[in-house]
Amino acid sequence: MTRALALLALLALPACRDESLSGFVAPDQAFALREIDGTRFTARATLTFPEPGRIAGTAPCNSYSGTLTAPYPWFETGAIMATERACPDLAQETAFFAALSQMTLAEVSGKLLILSNDAGRQMLFQAP
Repeated sequence: MTRALALLALLALPACRDESLSGFVAPDQAFALREIDGTRFTARATLTFPEPGRIAGTAPCNSYSGTLTAPYPWFETGAIMATERACPDLAQETAFFAALSQMTLAEVSGKLLILSNDAGRQMLFQAP
């Protein structure tokens, strides 16, 4: 009986899948931020999903990484770690991180990634 349970557990492993957003996009796919709440984002910021349950990217001044803690289509990040460089776009970086932390839903459609929340906030990302 124990062998049968062990075999069943081994057979189930391939069925295990990352249910966060990172399981639905390619690990090398970078999405560039185009808009926050319908306003064009003029600085450079990217979002990637390098491995299951993780996010990473570049903000206008710093690189960052963090965790995804909710299954797709929900979007929730854990603590985000970022380098600590200053630059002329620091206000835009602050707006980027503030908006990112408020997003609760995700939708991937081809090269578009839309993050949103129930309050009507939205971030539009596009892959090249």
